[in-house]
Amino acid sequence: MEDAYAKSVSEVLQAFGVDRTKGLSDSQVEQHASLYGKNVLPQEESTPFWKLVLKQFDDLLVKILIAAAVVSFLLARLNGETGLTAFLEPSVIFMILAANAAVGVITETNAEKALEELRAYQADVATVLRNGCFSILPATELVPGDIVEVGVGCKVPADMRMVEMLSHQLRVDQAILTGESCSVAKELDSTSAMNAVYQDKTNILFSGTVVVAGRARAVVIGVGSNTAMGSIRDAMLRTEDEVTPLKKKLDEFGTFLAKVIAGICLLVWVVNIGHFRDPSHGGFLRGAIHYFKVAVALAVAAIPEGLPAVVTTCLALGTKRMARLNAIVRSLPSVETLGCTTVICSDKTGTLTTNMMSVSKVCVVRSVHQRPITDEYSISGTTFAPDGFIYDASENQLEFPPQSPCLLHIAMCSALCNESTLQYNPDKKSYEKIGESTEVALRVLVEKVGLPGFDSMPSALNMLTKHERASYCNHYWENQFRKISVLDFSRDRKMMSVLCSRKQQEIMFSKGAPESVMARCTHILCNDDGSSVPLTMDIRNELEARFQSFAGKDTLRCLALALKRMPEGQQSLSYNDEANLTFIGLVGMLDPPRDEVHSAIHSCMSAGIRVIVVTGDNKSTAESLCRQIGAFEHLDDFTGYSYTASEFEGLPPLERANALRRMVLFSRVEPSHKKMLVEALQSHNEVVAMTGDGVNDAPALKKADIGIAMGSGTAVAKSASDMVLADDNFATIVAAVAEGRAIYNNTKQFIRYMISSNIGEVVCIFVAAVLGMPDTLVPVQLLWVNLVTDGLPATAIGFNKPDGNIMAVKPRKVNEAVVSGWLFFRYLVIGAYVGLATIAGFVWWFVYSEDGPRLSYSELINFDSCSTRQTSYPCSIFEDRHPSTVSMTVLVVVEMFNALNNLSENQSLRVIHPWSNLWLVGSIILTMLLHIAVLYTEPLSALFSVSPLTLAEWKVVLYLSFPVILIDEVLKFFSRRPRAWSFPLRLWRREMLPKEARDN
Repeated sequence: MEDAYAKSVSEVLQAFGVDRTKGLSDSQVEQHASLYGKNVLPQEESTPFWKLVLKQFDDLLVKILIAAAVVSFLLARLNGETGLTAFLEPSVIFMILAANAAVGVITETNAEKALEELRAYQADVATVLRNGCFSILPATELVPGDIVEVGVGCKVPADMRMVEMLSHQLRVDQAILTGESCSVAKELDSTSAMNAVYQDKTNILFSGTVVVAGRARAVVIGVGSNTAMGSIRDAMLRTEDEVTPLKKKLDEFGTFLAKVIAGICLLVWVVNIGHFRDPSHGGFLRGAIHYFKVAVALAVAAIPEGLPAVVTTCLALGTKRMARLNAIVRSLPSVETLGCTTVICSDKTGTLTTNMMSVSKVCVVRSVHQRPITDEYSISGTTFAPDGFIYDASENQLEFPPQSPCLLHIAMCSALCNESTLQYNPDKKSYEKIGESTEVALRVLVEKVGLPGFDSMPSALNMLTKHERASYCNHYWENQFRKISVLDFSRDRKMMSVLCSRKQQEIMFSKGAPESVMARCTHILCNDDGSSVPLTMDIRNELEARFQSFAGKDTLRCLALALKRMPEGQQSLSYNDEANLTFIGLVGMLDPPRDEVHSAIHSCMSAGIRVIVVTGDNKSTAESLCRQIGAFEHLDDFTGYSYTASEFEGLPPLERANALRRMVLFSRVEPSHKKMLVEALQSHNEVVAMTGDGVNDAPALKKADIGIAMGSGTAVAKSASDMVLADDNFATIVAAVAEGRAIYNNTKQFIRYMISSNIGEVVCIFVAAVLGMPDTLVPVQLLWVNLVTDGLPATAIGFNKPDGNIMAVKPRKVNEAVVSGWLFFRYLVIGAYVGLATIAGFVWWFVYSEDGPRLSYSELINFDSCSTRQTSYPCSIFEDRHPSTVSMTVLVVVEMFNALNNLSENQSLRVIHPWSNLWLVGSIILTMLLHIAVLYTEPLSALFSVSPLTLAEWKVVLYLSFPVILIDEVLKFFSRRPRAWSFPLRLWRREMLPKEARDN
């Protein structure tokens, strides 16, 4: 029943055919169970493991690699190759793909844990009325129409409509659902609100929330998926994971690269059709197979096989650095998403605030004989920890607060007129509450006031253990006074009272809503001398003005405290006793903002990141918090910046779009509104980070580009998020954004490095094939270069130091290309040089090397006709390992120099020296040692078809490799000039560039 909140109790009971005094009969239970189903969140069918595995290979580049591996193996078998040589290349490719697939499967498996952990918020048992008798049943057996009794500490087992109040009030903590900072009073009356949100449904108990005060009976109106918790589950199921900006760009570039590779491979094969019949191949078919092998080698060369592994490694290294900042990353791709975040939608309760109600102000009457009449104190401390100080109006700290009569009696009243508990949890190393947040806040105030009697009290309290310190002062007053009778809080009186006895003297302490308590007061306690004087109209007006200031301007939740001396020997209280009270003081409390949030908000603004505060609390309370944290800085009128969910939904489309661009506060929201806000912002091309800690935040966390959960939050929120803040500190997000930006910049650098290297390999093989030269590099050599000699330096580039102004610039655009037009030209130039230098090393050995055959250039490019003509050299010279060894070494060394070029995109090596990144220097040294090991270690040299190089050959390698630094220095020089990019791009048609380069 969706509209039970708008119906009367009798209408709801009649709809389910249930008698509130007897409950459902067995036949009705059976009928309703078949009609509505069980009270469980149904198990969603998980994706089969084999589908998850296959999904990881659904990528064009990966498919080309798989095809290349299969074809390579088949061609090797056709040529009669057996053993290691036939399996080496396909095996290496499949191992790389398997490793990347494993990472993808693990990530997707973890993402579904959030749905499982929602079940933890379902109650285990329920007290149910059936057949006229109460019994305790498993909560899973509840059906709509069941009458259920709930009391303090009960977890609500299903969505239920209140039908009977068994105490003066019923209060429920529904923060996990709505994010409200205080418990909510429930009532029996129907709600007439239009478009009612969860907060408006004050007669509904929601599944998974907890009763903190009172007892009541309610009728079940929704079970399983038809509950508020079930709607969150459904929202999470409907939410698809967003692809990160970097992944989108890499996918675009991969598609472009795949098309280019396919075209070039086909071109190479077609161009050489005339050579298929060359005698050296032994027939047309073998010639076709040979050039098909060349095309496969070209595909292997063009695809940066190590790129996925290097991206993953760089992001993983970034997550380690972020973990030291207390930002625990659950999804690796989300790291770089932080770098382009434009909007942070921050949950208020528990994220910007401590979610620990604290007394921040106290107002007492100083004296009736001098102005000002009232004294105001401020109290420091924003958590349940009994740490904090009391300051007077001049901001001077009170050294001994109990010496003030009013503060002393406020402490007595707060300790005695209180049903909550404050305790220390050694496992979590934090102070925790049991009961109402407002009452716990009073407990903490008692500890901050301290005890009277001796001057060393503050330091003596600090010597206690945390367990003893939690409620030491409260226990003192509870031992001094004996509780005799209690008048519970009721909605009509809006106050509670307790009768206590001490030394044959009976005193009644009262606390409640200021308007109710002050109306019953006839005297006031003066703070100057502790005297009690009549409450005049002037003093009453002054106190009411202070109350309006606390509740209005400061949006504090206020309570008034009072006492009354009772006749000796009185043993009970009645409502009539709550008259002729003596006013003690007024306390104002709030869920305080975290100390570091104000500066974090400013950092976000300077970084071009907008912060939107999202909360289930009412508008005025949320606006007050926004003022405190600086979100409304320089704004006097909040119109157009602050909206409730219902106000925002009621806006026409054009006004809603304008509101999204200016919005700072979004209040009175329920879970669906948070997800709606994220989707609306994303439709305006914003990159959205959503923070939260409750079950209610999970769908929005999953929908956001990056979901950020609090470390102290619910397991559901953590599982649905991409990142968890271990310290619950909003300021940690700012540090994480800076790290994310640095990681992205470094990721761009090594992507460009690997692409330019692969362009060089493609140029090498393509030019050699077109010119008709022998194979300059074999596939296994290309694999070695792509995985090891490219991979290690590329990973080390991830350690480049971030720019000093990284948080002083606006977020990058989502559609910013990884390789833009000018950079695409730059890396074509570098790649072309890498390829030509590799071929030059190959040609040098045949034509000029003293150890080579000293052939003419024409003899080299006509090598395939060697067996048909008279030569002064054996044809087997074209199978010598030396030329390909020189080519491979030139390719390795030139890429090491190119790695140094990538210390910075545009800065010269004279400005950013190689030793600024010692990891890169170390990786280059290690790579060269590995390459030397391949050249000079016999089993490896045979495996990779190489041979040792002489000193003369090493010199030529260096001569051919070093110019890549000079070429890139020239290109960087033009990059630093404003119009540098315009000239080269005139040479290129837009459609020749990859999509991402055209977009840019």
